[in-house]
Amino acid sequence: MGMSTLPQIYDARVADGTLRPDPAQHAVLPRLEDLRHWLETTDARPKGLLGGLFRKPPAPPKGLYLWGGVGRGKSMLMDLFTKNTAITAKRRVHFHAFMQEIHHGMHAARKTGVDDALAPVAAAVAKDLRLLAFDEMQITDITDAMIVGRLFQMLMDAGVVIVTTSNRPPEDLYKNGLNRALFLPFIDFLKQRMEIHHLESPNDYRQHRLEGAQVYFSPADAAAGAAIATMWDDLTGGGKGAPVKLVVNGRDLVLEQVQNGVARASFWDLCGRPNGAADFLAIAEAVRVLILENIPRLSAANYNEAKRFVTLVDALYEAKVRLIASAADIPERLYMEGTGAFEFERTASRLREMQGADWGKE
Repeated sequence: MGMSTLPQIYDARVADGTLRPDPAQHAVLPRLEDLRHWLETTDARPKGLLGGLFRKPPAPPKGLYLWGGVGRGKSMLMDLFTKNTAITAKRRVHFHAFMQEIHHGMHAARKTGVDDALAPVAAAVAKDLRLLAFDEMQITDITDAMIVGRLFQMLMDAGVVIVTTSNRPPEDLYKNGLNRALFLPFIDFLKQRMEIHHLESPNDYRQHRLEGAQVYFSPADAAAGAAIATMWDDLTGGGKGAPVKLVVNGRDLVLEQVQNGVARASFWDLCGRPNGAADFLAIAEAVRVLILENIPRLSAANYNEAKRFVTLVDALYEAKVRLIASAADIPERLYMEGTGAFEFERTASRLREMQGADWGKE
């Protein structure tokens, strides 16, 4: 008996209830199945000593760049594909973590005095790899933007198939980044060497899961913490989350826990530090859902933190980011007295509006 194809595996999971049928997801499977077939049947290394010396690895087929909104099932499809591709020379990695690894490698290579620090690092990655699956490709950093084009080119030239997911189309990568003109050739390269597939699903699971769900919990007690932990697991598929570094006006702003476009932080992580409007706008642009825990009572005593919180809510509101929060009290009672209490009324009404089932719909 041959192995089932990816569409057959998907259909079996729909039949046993582990997956909900989604035509948009189903439409990606034949493309992934072709890649899987190529990887499983193409001999990566030519036979014999001389063959190995003189023949280049077979040119890989076009990779796949799969993008779409949060919660469309991109990561799930990628998992299905990588797990069921019967080769050992494969790797699935969060894009941000992978780029950090490349920078570390280049740093070490420079110490050996090489002319081109990227070449040995790319060669080492490609040496034992035929399939590289990146989750959540997002370029927020000039150092990544400047090397990612050459890196992809070197990996593909070495015969590596690249599959990546992203929350945005290629032309929106590194959208407002420094020296963006230098990055534009990479966007063209992606379009030539990868198939760009927009996963347009009528069922946004993330939205579906939050529809009618409670998203604001007060007081911020153990029960609220447990409910929020469950929502995080549900939205991220039980992931731990990885740090994402945003560069704002030349400064690093790190979100410690991000997965699948969902970020999780405490009130003090974001509002207890000297973050301003630009920082909060960068966060609102980088994530689709923010889980913010332990919002305290606000007053003249924590006036600066309260002001930052107002700015944060405005940024999330404008960007239509879904907010899940635990707080000391209901929005209208968070800021009862002192300078700023009056201005907070608008924030309270926004917090109330953002709890609506329709909030954040495209």
